[in-house]
This record gives sequence, structure tokens and C-alpha cells, in this order.
Amino acid sequence: MTQQGVRWSAEQVLALAPDAASRKAGSKLGAAGPWSEAGSSDEGALWGLCKGSGSKPYRTVVDIADEAGPAYKCSCPSRKFPCKHALGLLLLWAGEDVAVPPGEAPDWAEQWLAGRRQRAELKRAAPAAGASSGSGDPEAARRRAERRAERVTAGATELEQRLADLLRGGLAGAEQAGYGLWEETAARMVDAQAPGLAARVRELGAIPSSGPGWPVRLLEECALLHLLDQGWLRREELPDGLAATVRHRIGLSGTADGPPLRDRWLVLAQYDTADARLTTRRIWLHGADSDRTALLLSYGAAGRAPELALPVGLALDAEVSVYPGAGQLRASLGERFAPPAPGATRPPGVTAAQAAARYGEALRDDPWLDSVPVTLDRVIPVPDGDSWQLADADGNAALPLTPAARSRPGLWRLVALSGGTPVKVFGECGHRGFTPLTAWPEKPGEAVPLC
Repeated sequence: MTQQGVRWSAEQVLALAPDAASRKAGSKLGAAGPWSEAGSSDEGALWGLCKGSGSKPYRTVVDIADEAGPAYKCSCPSRKFPCKHALGLLLLWAGEDVAVPPGEAPDWAEQWLAGRRQRAELKRAAPAAGASSGSGDPEAARRRAERRAERVTAGATELEQRLADLLRGGLAGAEQAGYGLWEETAARMVDAQAPGLAARVRELGAIPSSGPGWPVRLLEECALLHLLDQGWLRREELPDGLAATVRHRIGLSGTADGPPLRDRWLVLAQYDTADARLTTRRIWLHGADSDRTALLLSYGAAGRAPELALPVGLALDAEVSVYPGAGQLRASLGERFAPPAPGATRPPGVTAAQAAARYGEALRDDPWLDSVPVTLDRVIPVPDGDSWQLADADGNAALPLTPAARSRPGLWRLVALSGGTPVKVFGECGHRGFTPLTAWPEKPGEAVPLC
């Protein structure tokens, strides 16, 4: 399958932008004016020279067919990926057939592309070589796992004591102690090699300053943390699926050992969350034949975008393997059999009431689950006092939007797309409300990213 006949939309290109500023700057470069010597290949490569403020134009090359999603190289000094020049080149390719004609890559582009192909071949050959060499030491791995389990158990036991001390002294003490109490406890969980416990402890630290009603919220989160502690300490008594979920929530990474499932996967949404240490990218997929939803996670060091990038609205013929755990949707992207191409299918939708029920059912398998992926069918965004909600067009139920969703520009894109008429919306439904991530008009039309 060649790339020449597969054109992305402008929205699919701009969905790759790392931030709003890059989106705006890239849009300005999506015209032929600043570009020269632009070209493309059947293998999915794009290249071109973009005039900048200096005497020499920026050399920009994009590999659309890369297995991890589009890859970029530009001689500009930007630390954003993709930079505005890569976005501009993709927009130029998406919008005009004659602007990026087929041709032979120049030496500077071919050198980078050849290096990527060579590294990809070595990466594919590495697992087979490792399996044939038998260099792994199962006994050493077992001993390491046992030592880590002992550390986690010690950390969970200590955390149980700290929670008991907090409740014995009263929740008012948490407000007086400030964030330092929780940060020190979180550091102890990091020492115990339980990053999942550490992350939940850090979240507790922000609750006393979160406004009216914080004692109730703090008590609820302490109860969930206590439940996770007890799940680990009594993991031998749990069903296999729930025990795997507890290990995942504690922070013990597993492997995607489920059987590979090949499908035509529609990219439903992609968005990043970041803290001081890490950028996490979440990509939601929906299998057209299997009707399954899968979550891909990719990570980048602080300030850098993760490598994996799949524009919303594209579909890819690929295999995914799921991670262990009851009700877990996380998966690993395996072999891809064709480059991503625009997908005409849409996921089936449910009502607002059915979405809430789906979240309740998921909590039975994973009590620590914040939300579940849901597609709402025929809903209308309507104001609700100072807030917004998604109301069923054909019923009386509605889902409130989360505080985070109400503060994003995507809300206004959703309102404009709807114009008071029903739309299909994919997002995450949980105890804080619904977060819309992608929407489709009722009439045939392209997916509109909202995040």
C-alpha cells in the first residue's frame, strides 16, 4: 500500500501538535509560499526546505509510515515534536496534490530515512535473537521479583500504619500538617518500589486545599488507598484477574502477554498529561470487527513528547496484545500491516444512563478506576447553571462535564459542532463526570478532536 493515495485531513495533522502555539504556527506554514524542493515517496516520506528568518532554509523530513507513528527531523532549533515546520509540511501534503509531488529524496533526507529503516530492522530482529540465545536467567529474575515484593509489602504495611495514625488523630491534622506530610510518605513508597502507592499518596496532599467538602473527599481517597494496601497484603486470596489489577495499581509493571488481536483499529482520541518528571500520552483505539476498546500508553521525559503518535480519525490494520488484569484495557501495539489511513467507521454509541451503568460495572473489576471509555450517541451539549452537561436527545438523562473539560477550548468546538443538534461523542466517563475527547456530527463528517 502506498502513501500517495492516502491523504490526511488538516484536523488529523493538527491533532499531532504538541500545544496550541504549535498548532497556530504550523497552520501558517501549511501553504506553498515558504516551501521549496518539497517532495514525497511511495514509502511514506515527505521532505522540503522551509524559509525561515536566517539565510539558510530549514531542512524538514517526515516519515509517515514509521511503526510508532509519524517521525520527524528538522534542522530548526525547536525542542517541540513535531515542530511547526513538520506540521506545515504535513498540512501542505494533506491539502495540495501538486505541492508535494512524488520524487526521489535528497541526500540529507535519505540519510535520515535510511538510518531509521536500519534501526527498525535491528529492533525487529532483537526479540528473536534474545529468545534464541537463551541469555535470560529465570532464577535471577524470580529472586529479583521476590525481593521487590518484600519491599512493597514493607511499604504497604508502613502506609497502613500512617493511615491509621491519621484517622486516629483526626482529619483536621492533615490540613495543619500541610503537603510535607504526604510528600515524605510518598518518598517512603518510592523507596519501597511501589510507585503506584506513591502517586496516590501525593494526590492526597492536594485534597485539604481543594475547597469545601475536602474532609469527605480525603476520607474517600484514604479508604481507596487502604483497600489497595489490603489487596496487596492479601493478594494470595484474590482471583487471578483482581490480583493482577492490584499489582498494576501498586506500580508493578506487567507484560502484554495476551494473544495478539488483529483488527482495523480506529484512533478515537490522543492526549497528553504531564508532571515535573514525565509526559504520558494516552491513545484510545476501537476495533471495527472485534468491537473492543484498547488503550495505548507512551511516555516521554519531562518537556519532550512521547514517540508514539496516531492522528485521530485514522485507522490502522494492526495487532494489539492486552496487559493482564481484570477489566484492564491497556494494550501494546504489535505488528502493523499497512500505514494508517482515514477511517470511515464510527464506534457504536450508548445513552447517558448506559454510560453511567458501564462505569459502575467496571468498578467491580477495578475499584480504583477513575473512568471508562464510552461513546455517547445522539447527545447535545447544554448549559447547566455555571456548568455544562451532555443530554440525551431522545431521553431524559444527562452526564455533567468534568471540571477539566469545562476549562478546555474543546468544549466550545463541541458546542459549535453541535449547534443545538445531536452529535456522537467519545470520551471518559467517571465519578467526576464526563470528559469529551472526540466528536462526530450526526451527518457524515470527519472526527473532531476536542483535546
